[in-house]
Amino acid sequence: MGKERTQARREHLAQLRAAQKRKERRAAMLMWGVGAFVIVLVVGLVGFYVIRENAASSLDGVKTYAYKASQHTAIKVNYKENPPVGGEHNPQWQQCGPYDAPINPENGVHSMEHGSVWITYRPDLPKADVEKLKALVTSDYILLSPYPGLSAPVVVSSWNHQLSLKGADDPRLPRYITKYKQNPSSTPEYGATCTGEGSTSALAADNPLPTTQPSPAPSSSAAPTPSGSTAPEPSATPSS
Repeated sequence: MGKERTQARREHLAQLRAAQKRKERRAAMLMWGVGAFVIVLVVGLVGFYVIRENAASSLDGVKTYAYKASQHTAIKVNYKENPPVGGEHNPQWQQCGPYDAPINPENGVHSMEHGSVWITYRPDLPKADVEKLKALVTSDYILLSPYPGLSAPVVVSSWNHQLSLKGADDPRLPRYITKYKQNPSSTPEYGATCTGEGSTSALAADNPLPTTQPSPAPSSSAAPTPSGSTAPEPSATPSS
């Protein structure tokens, strides 16, 4: 009788241990499952964030053109793009930096020929956003100015390249600057200065460009009529 009780007790303890081990295995599996789910979730969220950020800052929307360089003119140019991205331009380049009023596009195009990036914005852009744009003008080869008639709140241009932006916080703007400012493969006059002699800091309102070429001065090569004499009268045609 005593042996039977002992055996029963042993079997009961074995059952309890087995149940405890099954419970521990289930808890371990649940823990690993939850851990794996969390890892997959984190990886998925990070991947989604990276993809979204890459898409948001992608430069796939940059438009490209094929304007030739080294074409100077002293008059206003009727540019096809607004703002322009290349073509004829003023002999003076615009001194790089921020401007609070419009500049002559002809001077801005010359600066882009030297490798500058020109950030333009609508004149009614909120002041706080303008200040954000000014914070980007921390080095040479960046122009910033308001530009009437833009199709987007902010447009960034360089020689033969242009991108319309949603605003001052658009993540594509700093990427554009990094890629196209003084880009050796797309800058016609790579290494040329954006300041110094040959540049201008005048605003468009203070430096209006003529719409036509000035008339040439009268030639002084014709010999003057000697003093005291008159030019001979032409001979009359003989009467028949």
